[in-house]
Amino acid sequence: MRLVIQRVKKASCTIDNQVYSNIDAGLLVFLGFTQGDNNSLFPYFYKKIANMRIFTDNFDKLNLSIQDIHGKILVISQFTLYAWPYNGNRPSFTKALAYEEAKALYEEFCQGLNEIVETKTGVFGADMQIELLNDGPVTILLDSNDLKEANYGK
Repeated sequence: MRLVIQRVKKASCTIDNQVYSNIDAGLLVFLGFTQGDNNSLFPYFYKKIANMRIFTDNFDKLNLSIQDIHGKILVISQFTLYAWPYNGNRPSFTKALAYEEAKALYEEFCQGLNEIVETKTGVFGADMQIELLNDGPVTILLDSNDLKEANYGK
């Protein structure tokens, strides 16, 4: 599972020239799944996203979380996070999880995150136009494979 988390002043998802969802100050999260992913790490990522101190306080220090600022989250599915661009000029997407499995995980992830922080979504598999105004910019990458390196759970 890969997540690209961007701190934003605002973000929106447009489908067929209609705004489907939008947020003001908060986080835009691009989320992708690969083979072997399941929901076992969802609680860890919910807690990490909700508590990550990447918003500035009154002293311009990164000390506040999305919960502290009462912000919202926009989660967009993005299978291209598992692109393999190294062989030739056309990326391969075979490392991305199959459509139905990834869709189920995406919907479950968003529903669970919404129980902690107000979360809006795009539409899985849709042709979406994402508009955002980066804040900082602050961009954080989370990857379930990195948890092994960080000795998660030990």
